[in-house]
Amino acid sequence: MTKPVVHLVCQAHLDPIWLWEWEEGAAEAISTFRTAADLCEEFDGFVFNHNEVILYEWVEECEPALFARIQRLVREGKWHIMGGWFLQPDCNMPSGESFVRQILAGRRYFGAKFGARPTTAINFDPFGHSRGLVQIMAKSGYDSYVFCRPGAPEPPYPGHEFVWVGFDGSEVMASRPLSWYNSPLGKAADKVRAHLAAHADKPSTILLWGVGNHGGGPSRADLRQLRELFAETTAADLRHSTPEAYFAQVAERRAQLPRHAHDMNPWAIGCYISQIRIKQRHRRLENELYATEKMLAAAAMQGLLDYPSAPLHEAERDLLFAEFHDILPGSSIQPAEDAALRLMDHGLEILSRLKARAFFALANGQPKAAEGEIPILVYNPHPYPVRRPVACEFQLADQNWEPTFTVPTVHRDGVAIPSQVEKELSNLNLDWRKRVVFAAELAPGMNRFDCRLARVPERPRPELRAEGDRIRFRTAEVEAEISTVSGLLASWRVAGAEQLAGEAFRPLVIADSDDPWEMGTIAFRQVAGAFTLASPSEAARVSGLRATAVPPAVRVIEDGPVRSVVEAVFEYGVSRLVLTYFLPKAGTELGLEARVFWNEKGKLLKLAIPVAFSGTLHGQVAYGRQELPSNGNEAVAQKWLAVVGTGEDRALTCITEGTYAADFADHELRLTLLRSPAYSGHPIKDRPVVPQDRFLPRIDQGERVFRFWLNAGAAGERLACIDREALAANESPFALSFFPNGGGKPLPPAVSLDGDSTVLLTALKQAENGDGWIARLFAAADQGASCRLRVPGLGIDRELRLGPWEIASLRLGPGGRVETVNLLEESGK
Repeated sequence: MTKPVVHLVCQAHLDPIWLWEWEEGAAEAISTFRTAADLCEEFDGFVFNHNEVILYEWVEECEPALFARIQRLVREGKWHIMGGWFLQPDCNMPSGESFVRQILAGRRYFGAKFGARPTTAINFDPFGHSRGLVQIMAKSGYDSYVFCRPGAPEPPYPGHEFVWVGFDGSEVMASRPLSWYNSPLGKAADKVRAHLAAHADKPSTILLWGVGNHGGGPSRADLRQLRELFAETTAADLRHSTPEAYFAQVAERRAQLPRHAHDMNPWAIGCYISQIRIKQRHRRLENELYATEKMLAAAAMQGLLDYPSAPLHEAERDLLFAEFHDILPGSSIQPAEDAALRLMDHGLEILSRLKARAFFALANGQPKAAEGEIPILVYNPHPYPVRRPVACEFQLADQNWEPTFTVPTVHRDGVAIPSQVEKELSNLNLDWRKRVVFAAELAPGMNRFDCRLARVPERPRPELRAEGDRIRFRTAEVEAEISTVSGLLASWRVAGAEQLAGEAFRPLVIADSDDPWEMGTIAFRQVAGAFTLASPSEAARVSGLRATAVPPAVRVIEDGPVRSVVEAVFEYGVSRLVLTYFLPKAGTELGLEARVFWNEKGKLLKLAIPVAFSGTLHGQVAYGRQELPSNGNEAVAQKWLAVVGTGEDRALTCITEGTYAADFADHELRLTLLRSPAYSGHPIKDRPVVPQDRFLPRIDQGERVFRFWLNAGAAGERLACIDREALAANESPFALSFFPNGGGKPLPPAVSLDGDSTVLLTALKQAENGDGWIARLFAAADQGASCRLRVPGLGIDRELRLGPWEIASLRLGPGGRVETVNLLEESGK
C-alpha cells in the first residue's frame, strides 16, 4: 500500500503592514529572510517558500548581499519562489484588471531576478475570493490555487480539494489546507503529528508551517525536531516541499475532484466597508491609472509623445501595494491608513501630470476659438460613444462688477445643445468664475464644444418649486417626487412604471461592533434608528448659512435644461447628512450624492431603496457578474449592483463610486456607506475588543462623500448596458477649457469599437517589452459578443468574436498586426 504523502511547505506569512507600519514590516522581512537563508544552508533537504515582490524588493534595496544569497539558494533549489504575485491582495474589491497587474508585476520581477515562474498561486490570508480570479490565473500560467479563508464551519466550496471553475469555463485546481498557515515557534513537529493523526486516510496533503503574521518562518529548533520526526515516521512520507509538488499529485486524481463554479465568500464582511476613504481612493487610483494609460497610448500611437512607462509603473506600484489585504479591507492601524492614503495620493499626483500631458497632446489640431467664444475640450477615453453630463469651469476674460449676470450657452458645431450654469466651486460673490453643465454624446477621443456668453439682468432662478408637500419633477421619460416632509424620494417612475415600493434613500443606522473585520456575523440588519429631516434652522446651521430668513431643509438649488438638483439635510444623534438628488431632463439616470458628517461609534450607515418588484441581487465582480445573496446577507461587488426582476422583465441598476457593499432582502436594496469600529479591533475569546478606560479613535469619523447613479428599465436592456455605463462613470471623460493654437488637423479616434454593447475595452497600454500595444477586451455576457476593432494609425480594422465572459488580450502593431496573447502578453500560450 502506498504511504500517504505530506508536503510540508515552510513559509513565513509576513504582513508588510497591519498592526505595524511598513518600515517595521521591511525590517521584519529582512531579518526573516536572513534567518531562512541561514537555515537553508544549514539543513540539507530543507526548502523555504516565499512570495510577494514587495518583500523581496525591500531586501534587494536594503541588504543586497542577502538578496544575492537568496538568488543563489533559488538556483540550488533550496529556496522556492512561491505564488509569484506582487503581494497577497484583497481578493474581492480590486478590479479584474488590477488582479492582472498584480500577477504581471510579480511575473516581471521574479522572472527578471530569479528566473522563476510559479504555477501555483497562493493567497493564504485574504478574506474571500472572487470567481473572476479563475480565468485570470488560468490565462497567466497558473494551474492551481491555495487559500485559507473562508474555512470551517461552513465553507462555501465542496471540500478541501476541488476544481474551481471560472465564468468562462476556465479551471484551476484549488486547495484549502486542512490546518492554518502558521505554527507556533518550536511547535511545527507537533502540528505534523496532529495532522498525521487526523488525515492518515488522504493520499497526499499540504501542510503549511512557520511562524507568521509578523514574519519569523522556520526556526533551528523546529527543523531539528522535524528531522527527528522524519526519521521515526514510517506510516507516511514526510517531505520538505513546494505547492507545485503537492499539486502534481493532486493532478493525478483531478478527474475525481468535485467542481465549484461560484465565488468563495463571505468572510469578514466588515472589510467590504471599513476605512471607506481607502476604498474610495483605491477606486479613484484604479480609474485614473487605466483611463490615463488609454489617453497616453492614444497619443503615443499617433506619434504625439513618447509613452512614459516608468512613471506609469510607479503609479501602478502604488495601486498594487494599496490593494494589500490589510490595507484595502481597512483592518490596519490608523498610521497605516494614513500611509495608504499618502501612497495613493502619490500615484494620483503622478497620473494627474501624465493625464494633462496626454490631453494637451491630443488637443493637437483643434481650431482656434472664435472671437468671444470659450472652447471646452472633452476627451472620452472609451472607444465607443458615451453619454454623460459634463461639468466644466472656466474664467471670464474679465470681472463683471455690474448688477448683471453672464450666462454661457454651449454649442457644438455651431448648434446650441442643452446646457445650464450652476454654482461654481469657489465662493467669490462676483460674476467672473463660471461652471457650465451640458449633456452631449461624446464620441471616442477628443470632443470640441464652444461657449457663447450673454448678459442677463440677474442669475437665473430655479423654476422647479415645491407643490404642497412634494417637489414634483416630470419629463417625457421620468417622473420623480421628493417629499418636503421626509426629504426622501417618494416616487420614481421610469417610462410610466413605478420603481419604488416606498420612500427611497432613507439613511438607516445599523447596530455594529468594534471589530473592523466583523468576524461574528454575515449580515448587518439590526436597525438602531434612522436619520430624519432636520428643522430649517438646524439645516441652516449645518449648511453654514448666516441669513436671517433660512431656506427649507429640502430645497431646489439648481434647475435648467440639463437637470434639476434638490438637496435635503438630515440629522441623527451627533451626525448630520446632506442628500443631493440630480434629476435628468433627458434620459432616465438619477444621480445621488450623500455627504455624511459621521460621529457615531459602533454603528453602520446604509441607504435603503425599497424596490417595487420581486427580484434577486446581482453585481459586477472581477471580470464577471455574480448573483449575490438576496436574503439580507452582506454582499460585495464592484462598480455596479442590480436588482433583477423574477417573473418580470425589469431591473433597477445602481452604479457606485468607491463603495463595495450592500444587502438585499424583502424588496429592499440597502447600499452600505460606512461603519465606525475600532482600528484593528480583533475579538479574542470573551475579552473586550477595546479597553474600557480611555478614549480611542474610531474608523471613519468626520465628513465623507458618496455618489451613486440609478437607472431602471427592461432587464435585458439594463444588463446589456450597465458595464459600459459603470466604466464611463468611473473612468469619466476629462473636460478642460483650453484655447488651442489652431495648428494641424483634428485627430481621428485612436481606437474605436463597434458592435455589441457588452464588449469593454478595460486596458490599452504599451506592451511590457515595448513591442506594440496591448488592448484588453472583455465580453460581459453569457452568450459572448461580437465587435469590430479599428485602430486607424496602425492600419487595423478587424472583426472579433469573444466567448462568454472572455478576457481577450491582443497585441496591436503597425501594418494591421493583431495577435492574441495571454495575460502575461505572451504569444502562443
